[in-house]
Amino acid sequence: MTYAILVLVIAVAVGIDYNRLTRSRERAKEAWSGVEVQLERRAKLVPNLVATVKAYAVHERSLFEEVARARSALRAAARADEAAVANGELTRGVQRLLALAEQYPELRAAESFLSLQADLADTEEKIAYARQFFNRNVLDYDTRLRRFPTLLIGRLFGFRPLPFFEADADQASAVSVRWSNGDDSA
Repeated sequence: MTYAILVLVIAVAVGIDYNRLTRSRERAKEAWSGVEVQLERRAKLVPNLVATVKAYAVHERSLFEEVARARSALRAAARADEAAVANGELTRGVQRLLALAEQYPELRAAESFLSLQADLADTEEKIAYARQFFNRNVLDYDTRLRRFPTLLIGRLFGFRPLPFFEADADQASAVSVRWSNGDDSA
């Protein structure tokens, strides 16, 4: 009888920890889906941005191809660490694209470009928030997974730590999408 109660208590404890780990992992997956939505939104903006800039700067073919490759890599990324690398490449390409656009005052004044600029700024903010939310959920999950005795249950059932979605050094500063209106007094 005593052994049966002990086995029952251990089974209940294992079940509770298993359910907590599962819930925490699912929250991290759900948070990742939020990051993916924002990255996809950004990826959909990039071709319009490229097309708009391309109309004014046709001689920058290598830059446009670089941005296209980075965008494809981001869309193909399956894990957070892969997406972080691809996102860094896309960020650098978009930064170069925006720097190029700075050389064309008529482009900066175009309504379509101004709209894309506002959409990109909004998307960058949403990506930062989604990344922060995802990383908070990953931290919670990974912390649970490393605590004793939950780490034993995690190992027993094949739970693995999740990678953070980290910005590299170039991404640490957000893409700058502010433009002067022609005068540098601002």
